[in-house]
Formats: sequence, structure tokens, C-alpha cells
Amino acid sequence: MLLARRTPVMAISRRFMASLAAPLALLGSFSMDAAVVQAEDDDAPSSVAASDAKAPPHIVFVTGDDEYGSELSMPMLARILETHHGMKTTVLYAVDDAGQRDRHGNSIPGLKALRSADAAVFFMRFRKLPQEQLDEIIRYADSGQPMLGLRTTSHAFKYDGPPNDQWNDGFGRDYFGQKWISHYGHENSSNVHLAEAAAGHPAARGLEPSVWLHSWLYVMNDGELTIPDDCTVLQVGDAVRGTQPGGELYGHRQPVSWTRELPRPDGGKQRIFYTSLGHPRDFNYETPRRLLINAIYWAIGREADIPPEGTNVTIVGQYDPPDPH
Repeated sequence: MLLARRTPVMAISRRFMASLAAPLALLGSFSMDAAVVQAEDDDAPSSVAASDAKAPPHIVFVTGDDEYGSELSMPMLARILETHHGMKTTVLYAVDDAGQRDRHGNSIPGLKALRSADAAVFFMRFRKLPQEQLDEIIRYADSGQPMLGLRTTSHAFKYDGPPNDQWNDGFGRDYFGQKWISHYGHENSSNVHLAEAAAGHPAARGLEPSVWLHSWLYVMNDGELTIPDDCTVLQVGDAVRGTQPGGELYGHRQPVSWTRELPRPDGGKQRIFYTSLGHPRDFNYETPRRLLINAIYWAIGREADIPPEGTNVTIVGQYDPPDPH
């Protein structure tokens, strides 16, 4: 069952935002020397997509977790999009009170870049963003534009009281399909398999049928708490005891990755993707990288451009993240 979305006091409705779309498009575009940037403030230039219909898609990555190194893995994916797929990217980072990058920071400057995004990728955990930054995210979520979420985005926010505490569970649940429930423990890992519904889905092209990954399994279905029926599950997972392949399986099989489509005010569908994967070392393997790049193509309506073997996900430059635990 699709849960009703709640609107915060400061949020602007989708219909109102749609009326602002044309004026916002006239804000112009900025030339950036670097494809992946840290915006200095909310008014900073942020790789705004050109109005030309042939302009490359603009993908905005919003990082801000203190556990899984999203500030490392998301720029790596952005480089893949830029180099192999000709897309424009902006990567936003959490900062401390002095404006310096800090994975624990409760400010993510540059979120106005979402106004020009063709898709947004969120990898956040337990943030208490300033009101104006939260509003930018909720405006985008309600705009009907494509959204992708990884792992802790099910619990992206941790506000202390109303009205914004509604987003502690609501952001993950109402948009991506589930709130934070629990996981199987840091000293464990997962076997991940293609789900039956993945057959024929463009986002699943080129994915391994089964793969062991570092991410310890997230609980997504627990009793009456289940993902909505409108979710198309692409991958399922089993918990593995220990941090090496071949360990004992235990617990209950869980959905790991899925897509869903939510109704937009204009009668169209908002394409949404979520995966509970996100351990930084998962992205040393092709399947998690390809899952995300494929999903971006699907989300922006370019699934016809995903080849049968899946997208090119060759890493650009160096990527050697530390183990988070």
C-alpha cells in the first residue's frame, strides 16, 4: 500500500514547484572547471544543466554519512558518469561549522543544485540540516524528478522534534519505500541474488546472478513492516556470518534493491530507486557499481541506452576506501 506523504510546515507543494520550474530554468548556467565539486554555500555555482534539449543529464550526488564513506564512493561513481557516459555531475558534501568537509557535519552546502538536477542520488545518515537545506531536499523529492537512495538514506535525518522529526522515518519510508528498522551486525556480510522480478528489468542488465558483498544485511521486511507492493525488487539478500565469503547463512532473506514509480501531479511517474548496499568496499566489485549506473539510466528514462551486458563501470582514477569498521 502506498503511504500518504506528509508535507512539512516549510515544504512547498509539487504543484507550486511546477509553476516555478520555468523561472528557475532562467537562472542560467555556470561553467565549472571540475566535474565533481564541493559547493561553498547554497548560492555557489553548481554545474547547472543547459536549457538545450541536447544538454547532458545533470546528476547531483548528496553525500553526508558518518559511517560508510559516501564522500569517497559517490565521487567515484560521478567520475564514471562523466568519463564513460558524458553526463554532468555535482557532488555535495557535509561540512562543519567552519565550512570544512566533515562527514559528521550537519550542513550540506550547495543544495540549490537540485533545482537543475535531472536525477539526485542521496547517501545520507542522521543529519540535522538547517531548515533551508531540508526544504531544498523536500522540494526536490516532491517535484517528481528521479531519486536514488543508498543504504542509510532510509534514515537520512535525525531531528529532535516537530515539525522536522517527521522526516526521520518519513523520508525513507514515504519516498524510497522503507524506514530504518535494523541490520544483521557489523561483523557479518551478505550474499546478494537477482530477484525473480529482475528478469527483463533494464536496471538489472549485466548484474551477476549472485555475489558476496561486504555490506551487512539490512532488515527491510519485519512482520507488518514491509516495503510497499509498488516496489519492484531487483535483488534479495541473505545474511552471512563473518566478513568473508562462505560463512553460515542465517536470519531471513530480505529485499536489497528495488525500483518504484510514484504518481506526479502532471500525471506522469516519478522514478525512484533504492538499495541497502553501500559498504565502501562493495564498490570494488562491478555489480554494485553497475547497479547504480544502470539505475541512473533507468531513472532518467534512458533505459534504452543500457546495453544487454550492462553499462560501462570501469573505475576512473584510484579507489581504495578503508574498511569503515
